[in-house]
Amino acid sequence: MSRIIFHLGTCSTCQAILKTIPNLKKFTLREIKGDPITAKELDEMKKLAGSYEALFSRVALKYRSMGLNEMTLSEKDYRKYILQEYTFLKRPVMVVDGRIHIGNAPKVRAAMVVEGKAL
Repeated sequence: MSRIIFHLGTCSTCQAILKTIPNLKKFTLREIKGDPITAKELDEMKKLAGSYEALFSRVALKYRSMGLNEMTLSEKDYRKYILQEYTFLKRPVMVVDGRIHIGNAPKVRAAMVVEGKAL
């Protein structure tokens, strides 16, 4: 996994972010609904991010509907739910040469643009 962006094709925020990344053609784009992440890929992302929790989206609609907001989740739980349901992966996730950028916060978006320019 040297240069890859995991995103959701139906997510307007992901699509807007992708449009801002220079040299986008130098990345492999993975649409996670049609081509879900594997356990191996998730484990590699966890090594870069430091935890599965950092990759987990609490704003996913299923987070509340499944009652997860009322539970204390462990790292094992975060991993299980991300692999079980694509909506639990915080998006987009950019992996570039051993570095990872997760989500759509302004600082993360800016870092993604910088990474794209550097290629």
